[in-house]
Amino acid sequence: MSQLDTVIQKSISMVPECLAAGYVDLSSGMLLAIKTVDSHPQDVMEMLAAATADLFQGPNVVTIENMWKKSRGLPMDDYHYFQEVIVNSENLIHIFMRTKEYPNHVVTFVCRKSANLGMVLTKARIALPQISGAL
Repeated sequence: MSQLDTVIQKSISMVPECLAAGYVDLSSGMLLAIKTVDSHPQDVMEMLAAATADLFQGPNVVTIENMWKKSRGLPMDDYHYFQEVIVNSENLIHIFMRTKEYPNHVVTFVCRKSANLGMVLTKARIALPQISGAL
């Protein structure tokens, strides 16, 4: 996992105003890696994997995903319609991105809200294959 930690640390310096990045395995519910530039409460870190799973696999999300797939004639099997989720909080931008190689893995970035959202997305998308390739 040290290679994953190294790549995540590098991505933090690449994504504008990035404060933290993590790697979540939705199927196991585990936070496989996390790097931050500041200290955060441990209980928040422990909830990251569960909250990420809710965003991508909550019952209502799965229902909406299946409705979109059906209406567009897409396969109903393991294909996931939603690939990215962006959450803007009062002070932060939270980006959650499903990896292409491992559809049940999500990389998350947390940036200051003052960052340019377009640049955050662009740099996060560039970093995504490098991070998933490190696993």
